[in-house]
Amino acid sequence: MAAISGETLLRLAVAAAAALLLLLAPALADSDADRAAELLSLQSRSKSGVIHLDDHSISRFLTSTKTPRSYSLLIFFDATQLHDKPELHLQDLRREFSLVASSFVANNADDSSSRSKLFFCDLEFKESQSSFAQFGVNSLPHIRLVGPEVKSLKDSEQMDQGDFSRMAESMGEFIESRTRLRIGPITRPPMLSKTQITIIVALVLIWLPFAAKKVLAGETLLHDKNVWLISAVFVYFFSVAGTMHNIIRKMPMFLVDRNDPSKLVFFYQGSGMQLGAEGFAVGFLYTIVGLLLALMTHLLVRVRSVNVQRLIMGSALLVSFWAVKKVVYLDNWKTGYGIHGFWPSSWN
Repeated sequence: MAAISGETLLRLAVAAAAALLLLLAPALADSDADRAAELLSLQSRSKSGVIHLDDHSISRFLTSTKTPRSYSLLIFFDATQLHDKPELHLQDLRREFSLVASSFVANNADDSSSRSKLFFCDLEFKESQSSFAQFGVNSLPHIRLVGPEVKSLKDSEQMDQGDFSRMAESMGEFIESRTRLRIGPITRPPMLSKTQITIIVALVLIWLPFAAKKVLAGETLLHDKNVWLISAVFVYFFSVAGTMHNIIRKMPMFLVDRNDPSKLVFFYQGSGMQLGAEGFAVGFLYTIVGLLLALMTHLLVRVRSVNVQRLIMGSALLVSFWAVKKVVYLDNWKTGYGIHGFWPSSWN
């Protein structure tokens, strides 16, 4: 049997290596596409369009892949044990994040290329502590955008805390400005279902004849002056207590003291934040002054005894002075700005 020369062996080895590379090339080329297809599958199985990740998923879709990837991941960092902290608004932000995800999927239902370029995901702290450390996340709420070119997770782009103010709309604007993808209008679920609306309409139709009879007879609550009086006081208190601010900003009524979790903080020192309890306390003081002024101008004038008038008026003025002084003190304590009274120069 003739011996095979070294040169011939070398040529055979090179040919075998080339053939192996040709066989593996399609598999290597499809690896990124396979990951994108897997993400699309996970997205379709999620009701909200948010994919739940863990340490293994982060490795599969991010850290073990080569850049550039064909997709970006927007990740919401969550911690179940912090859901009872109202000041973090984690559950509210998570719902808004889901709204953006579902709106993106719905608005791009006919554009598979856009849907495969951005995926909404969430990470839970207890399940993915290693991933939290890789991202360098040490406070919540936190949202990160991992673009196709990002190699180190710490280099991914963080959504600014101020962008959470307008909830889903702010998140959508952040995504569109960074990815050039279209989120589209945010679709929010209706407050009432069709069944509930049908029941309410039926009850209203049944109630209308009885209501019409009451209106014609002048026996409704709208004909009662006491209802209008109470409503006016309520609107006044609602206005001066900053209730609309608390609703829009979703401010908590109180906070838990960081130094002593067993204590509650009802007044927050600092002009950048106002708790609900603060507004109600100041609104209550303002309402006292308003009610006393109404008492003196509308009811006290009907009292015949001058001595009784003087006694009640003096007491009302003292209480009003105390209430206003308390408001001024709280404002000075909270903001650091002082309010000073000045005597007319002619009195000096």
